[in-house]
Amino acid sequence: MHAGPDRARRFDIADIVRAHRAKLESVVALTPQQRRVLTDIAQCRTIALGGHLDRCASCGYEHPSYNSCRNRHCPKCQALAQEQWIAERRTRMLDVRHFHVVFTVPAQLRPLAAFAPHWVFDALFRCAQAVLGEFAERRLGATLGATLVLHTWTRDLRFHPHVHAIVTGGGLSSDGQQWRSAEAAFLFPVMAMSRVLKGKMLTELRRAHQQGAFDGFDEFRDPQGFDLLATRLAATSWNVYAKPSFDTGQNVLTYLGRYTHRVGIANSRLLAVTETSVTFRTKGKGTATLTPVEFLRRFVRHVLPDRFHKIRHIGLYSAVANEKRELARIALGLPVAARCSLSWRERFTLVTGRHLGLCPLCLSALHSIPIIRSRAPPRTAA
Repeated sequence: MHAGPDRARRFDIADIVRAHRAKLESVVALTPQQRRVLTDIAQCRTIALGGHLDRCASCGYEHPSYNSCRNRHCPKCQALAQEQWIAERRTRMLDVRHFHVVFTVPAQLRPLAAFAPHWVFDALFRCAQAVLGEFAERRLGATLGATLVLHTWTRDLRFHPHVHAIVTGGGLSSDGQQWRSAEAAFLFPVMAMSRVLKGKMLTELRRAHQQGAFDGFDEFRDPQGFDLLATRLAATSWNVYAKPSFDTGQNVLTYLGRYTHRVGIANSRLLAVTETSVTFRTKGKGTATLTPVEFLRRFVRHVLPDRFHKIRHIGLYSAVANEKRELARIALGLPVAARCSLSWRERFTLVTGRHLGLCPLCLSALHSIPIIRSRAPPRTAA
């Protein structure tokens, strides 16, 4: 933890991991994925991963740069990945109104989601996709485009799985000849979407239970356990929320980028870190204070299963919809999308303000000298 001369003290989740991981593991049984994430975060941008020393022959400036862990859960590795993702998505994004729709599972389903995250999260994606597709077909007679992103947290790091969807305010007609716009005020009725989502999820849950996907879940040791949960879920109002539409334009991507590569908490939200407490910003001016072990316990709950894709694209935004997407551009009178020509070095400069290869003091060329990692990283989750 350090403070520059002209800025407030900054805190780092990696420091909390290094100081309190051992105590966390003494009270919580971590999965291999969770252990891997903690190891990567602790080593990220340290000599443990190696790097290089930038040296200027003209003025003597030297600056070590250590390698990133590139773990998708690491708060320090998302800015550049986000910019690269946005640049790549510009070729697919249509310059039309978009709506932000949120699909949430009720509290009664969260324990099962924590037990079988891959299955429940995947089902939520499939059902959200089906709801959007069916409403677009029924009400517009069209195929829309949407990007869906899974988040599992609240602002105070509690477990709260939900899917954010950025959805085109309309779609391409089935004959591919015209663009059919949704109403400006709303995409589809949210109460109707909520009821359909509930019905689809209950069907998916029952099918998975019959296939043994939830074997070992404590609540289902009772032979009536699943039916009791299904009854509670059926009686509960499921929440689908839709915000007003965005203005047209590629600025939708900037908004979307905030969701695609967000992790449970960023270093910038940490307000104070001591040996006994971690205080961080929640919503608005709110704050929360936890013990370091509780902070880490909540943090690792949001580690996703290996190979689980938390960002998905459907309809006109899917990878296989190039032809339909171009027909939509023609119907809308939009120009062909230009491919991004920025290199990763140029994107790095855009994000950080630093020009790689140039001395920040005299702008002379820098020479890089490899820094050998202090030790090889563990081959398995540590």
